[in-house]
Amino acid sequence: MEHVKRRRKGSAFFVVVFLAVMAAAPHAAGDEPALSRGQTVYVPGYSHIYSGDRERPLLLAVTVSIRNTDPNQWIQIETVDYYDTAGNLVRKYLNLPMKLRAMASTRFVVPESEKTGGSGANFIIQWSAQQAVNPPIIETVMISTRMQQGISFTSRGQIIKEAK
Repeated sequence: MEHVKRRRKGSAFFVVVFLAVMAAAPHAAGDEPALSRGQTVYVPGYSHIYSGDRERPLLLAVTVSIRNTDPNQWIQIETVDYYDTAGNLVRKYLNLPMKLRAMASTRFVVPESEKTGGSGANFIIQWSAQQAVNPPIIETVMISTRMQQGISFTSRGQIIKEAK
């Protein structure tokens, strides 16, 4: 009788674990992605990082990549603004909005020799669309090959405002 109680407790435990895993699992592949008519996106862009005990800055080239993931619709890139660690505007990359056709990508580069951004540099990117579309993937790639070593990493954008 005791072994039956233990078996029931064990079965109940596995049911609870299974339900918890299923609740935390990502959406099924058939689920439609959330559509948007535009967003403001914050993207970290580390123009340098620190290395060693002396916190020596290691300069990095930063590429911000904007990828239109919608297979049918154009999007419009309204602004690509680059800010330094203190939150000061360093550069506006666009004088006029630019259109990005379906499935196309574009990029903007901060040269490795640029020192003004700092370790807390970032981009604010605004995009819009005529109708609801799949939001673009917006990320940065940081890279350096100085000092006989290569370093590279990426950072993904964070939506800070949804268009109405």
